[in-house]
Amino acid sequence: NLPPFYDELKAALYSTIDPAFSGYFKNRLASSTIRMDEVVWGGVRQDGIPPLRSPEMLPAEQASYLHDSDIIFGISINGDHRAYPKRILGWHEMVTDRIGNKRIAGVYCTLCGTMIAYEMEHNGIFHDLGTSGFLYRSNKLMYDEDTQSLWNTIEGKPVIGPLSNDDIALKTYPVVTTTWGAWKAQHPETLVLSPGTGHRRDYSEGAAYREYYATDRLMFPVPKKDDRLKNKEEVLVIRSPGYENDPIAILPAFLRKNPVYHSFIDGKRIIMLTGPDGSTRAYEAGEIQFTALSDNMASDNQGNLWTLYESHLSLGERRLGRLPSHRIFWFAWYNAYPNTRLVK
Repeated sequence: NLPPFYDELKAALYSTIDPAFSGYFKNRLASSTIRMDEVVWGGVRQDGIPPLRSPEMLPAEQASYLHDSDIIFGISINGDHRAYPKRILGWHEMVTDRIGNKRIAGVYCTLCGTMIAYEMEHNGIFHDLGTSGFLYRSNKLMYDEDTQSLWNTIEGKPVIGPLSNDDIALKTYPVVTTTWGAWKAQHPETLVLSPGTGHRRDYSEGAAYREYYATDRLMFPVPKKDDRLKNKEEVLVIRSPGYENDPIAILPAFLRKNPVYHSFIDGKRIIMLTGPDGSTRAYEAGEIQFTALSDNMASDNQGNLWTLYESHLSLGERRLGRLPSHRIFWFAWYNAYPNTRLVK
């Protein structure tokens, strides 16, 4: 157990770096749902890695700075398609934007290799999120402007502060990791993040965190490691209802070899469809047995052709909903969910 003055000590120590840090910890030991001693400073002040808030977006034809092979994170909500290049987000780690009339935080944790899209409004309350400057198990912690509570990035939940016991879990949206060429071919009407961010950075492909990604070493401590995969091996995770009780992580290489792959999460059948670009989309499967994928059509074992949309699979009036998913480094997911079923 931590001593009862631990939060006061942590607040006093880190307030010498940034006065805002005191509010994260002072008088908050009792409200912490994670071990406060596992919260470590990442080396920057609050929003010291500057989030991009309502950034300039460009039509696809104006994004001449991008190459077709550049990695982007694609988000589609209510028919609104957006592309956020990894080469830019690597320097900012968060983008807040309005997509499909939803206020979204695209949270990119460079250390754990994941981009997660959260709706910032929950039960009618808007949580204006930012980068705290602190980490938990090598995963960035967010904060909200109003209460300065700290939020777990992987789960979208407040874990230290006045919101930590309010049963808040932000809604998650699917994120597609693919190339710019593949995304704009699928969605020529997409908007894409402009490099005119107001900040001077080297936005060339692979420049951000080049040395970190070049090795399998971690920069910050984690309590668990699992040698079935390398620390920074990417896995795809599905955030369907009940995933906390029955988490699954799948190697993208496995999905490339098995472009039509069925599984279960918490007793519900799901289908993962992987295109030639390597991007995977997960959907509810219900009782449907899919057999093949071609272009934007999926065949089932009755000979029906289902049309793929970012939001659902469609056969006439029938629909199978899309499920939230994203990629993440194995070490980061395993430290959050060590009971994960690994498919490789």
